[in-house]
Formats: sequence, structure tokens, C-alpha cells
Amino acid sequence: MSRFEEHAEGAGPFTTRVTWRPAGGGTAVWESRRVRKRGVLDVRAPGEARPRERRADVVSRGRLRRLNAVAALAFTVGGALFALGAALSEHTPVGSASRPVSVSVYFVGGLFFNTGGYASLLQAINTPRRDRSSGVLAGRRWRWWSYEPHRIDWLSTFTLFAGTLVFGVNLLDSFLTGLSAVQTNRLVWAPDMVGCFLFLISGHLALVEVCHGRPGIRARDLGWWIVAVNQLGSVLFLVSALAAFTRPATGSPVNIDIANWGTFSGALCFCAGGILQFFERPGA
Repeated sequence: MSRFEEHAEGAGPFTTRVTWRPAGGGTAVWESRRVRKRGVLDVRAPGEARPRERRADVVSRGRLRRLNAVAALAFTVGGALFALGAALSEHTPVGSASRPVSVSVYFVGGLFFNTGGYASLLQAINTPRRDRSSGVLAGRRWRWWSYEPHRIDWLSTFTLFAGTLVFGVNLLDSFLTGLSAVQTNRLVWAPDMVGCFLFLISGHLALVEVCHGRPGIRARDLGWWIVAVNQLGSVLFLVSALAAFTRPATGSPVNIDIANWGTFSGALCFCAGGILQFFERPGA
């Protein structure tokens, strides 16, 4: 590899890993998720057999650490509340006077999911960028928003955040009463399905990012486990949504038990993913 020559990896238009030779010699490796979550590059100086971590500046690492903590806590609490809401729904008949309690628990859980989704997007927006010549991570000024669909980390986290917002529409409409089967499907079920597909798209992009191409199994990578567990939760949410479709002929869901247990299991997956995320953070 000649000076500044780069070897890029990824899928389609997205780059997830770049190996290059900085001005001082040796090699440096940038990985999208590793930089965003841990704020480090792998750098090997001339003559060194093994690479060593080169960390971003203190300010950038502090930002990433705080955003990671917010996202991890939000998904942990949000997942726990969704699981509680599903458990309450399973034991609360449709039309019961206590039904609004489970709907309220879902709604609060949805607010935590909104928070976790936006914190994840902010982490992508404020990720330090690599300096090609020096082989270091350069900090950036704080931003609350950006538009960078060419970056797989931005697109994955933006899609996740959009999914949480669509779920919010579904949860708000769940407070409505006296709806016909058609109205229920249009106002409650349809946003639920859209949110599920956005979560699945986000999870697929995250798998591509962590695998640097075609999704596979990387059992020794904590980031892979977080993404895989969350993607399983998204699949279970989709199963739940399909079972919650209200049949116009009967006015009842396809299978309310599957709907509740799918939500319960999927929520526990996101709760577990949130707990694991606490450990994928920059060092002090």
C-alpha cells in the first residue's frame, strides 16, 4: 500500500471500513461503528507487529459516552415498559375500564424509545472524523441535526429514529375509542406496520455496518450481538403487528395472544440490547 492509498470495505454505496497509510508510515484502520461507539482507530506504526488504539480527543469521547449512556438507558427502560404494557394487555380484556392503563404504559415506553432513537442519531451526527494525513480522529463542533444519507451509520440511526416517531403515532391513536375495524387498521395498525418495517431496515443497515458487507455471524463482537438482539426484537414486533390486524368481518384481532407475546418478547430483546449497549462505549 503506497502513501495515502486506501482500501475501502462495505456494501453498495456505503463504506464501513477503510485501511490506509498515514503520512508518518504504518497503517490506520477506520471502522464506522467502532469510531461512533468507542471513538478509536486501530493504528500500527512502522515496525510494530500489532495495532494499538488511537483515541479521539477528550471532548469527542465525552460526547459519545454521554450519548451512548442516554440511548442505552432509554432503550432499556423503554423495552421494559413495552414488556409491562404487553403483560397488562394480555390480562386486560378489550373494552375493559382498566385498558387505558396498559395503553398509557406503552405510550411512556414509546417516549423512551423516541429518546433512545434521537440519542443514537446524535451519536452518528457528532462522530469524530478521520484525518487522512495524520491518522487521527478530529473532533467536530456540536450539531443537533445533519443530512448525510450517504453514511450508513447516519441512515441506520435516522431510520431507527423515524421508526420510533411512527410508533408514537400508533401509540397516540391507541387512546382513541369507539373505532370501527377499518378505522383501527388505518389509524393504529398501519402506523405500527410502518414502524416495524423502519426498525427492520435500520437493523439490516446496522448489520451491514458491523459486518462490513453481507450480514453474518460475528460472535466475538459485542456490537454484533447488540445489533442482532435488536433485530430479533424488530422481527418479533413485526409478528406482533401482523397478529394485531383487525378483521373487518369480526371486528377482532387475528390473534391477540400472539400480538401481546410478540410485543412482550420483542420488547425484552430491546431491553437486553440496551443493557449490552452500556458496555460498548469509549474509554475514560
